[in-house]
Amino acid sequence: MVISYIVLGNNAVTTRYIERRFRMPVQAWSALYAIDKFPGIRAKEIRHLFPRPQNTISRAVSLLEARGFIVQNPSDSDGREKRLVATEAGTAVLADLIEVSRQRQEELLGPLSTEERAVFFELARKIATGPDLLRSAVMRS
Repeated sequence: MVISYIVLGNNAVTTRYIERRFRMPVQAWSALYAIDKFPGIRAKEIRHLFPRPQNTISRAVSLLEARGFIVQNPSDSDGREKRLVATEAGTAVLADLIEVSRQRQEELLGPLSTEERAVFFELARKIATGPDLLRSAVMRS
C-alpha cells in the first residue's frame, strides 16, 4: 500500500496544481508529453504509453488542438489517419510542466540520500519495465 499512497499523494498535488495553473487535466498534459516526445504519433498509439480509454485521449487531443498546443497532420498513406505534432506553444508549455514536475520530484524525494535515490530509481525502473505493470494474475477482469 505504500507505493499506492506515494503515487496517489503525488498525483493529488501534481494534478491539482496543473489543473489550476494550466487548466489542463492529467490526460491532456500526458498526451502532450507523448506527442512532443514522439512527433507524428497517432492518438490511438498514446494508449500504449499512457493506458487510458480512447475517448479520453480523443478529448485530450481536441483540447490540445483547440489551445494551439498541437496540430494534426494527415498521414501520407491514409488521409483519415492523423499524425500529431506539438507546436512551439505546446513545447513551451510542456517545458514549464516538466520543470515544475522536476521540482516536485525533488521535493518528494527530499528525505532520501543520493544513494537511496539511486536505489529507489533502479527499483522503480525495474518495476516499470517489468511484464506485470499493466496486467495482473490476481486482479483479472
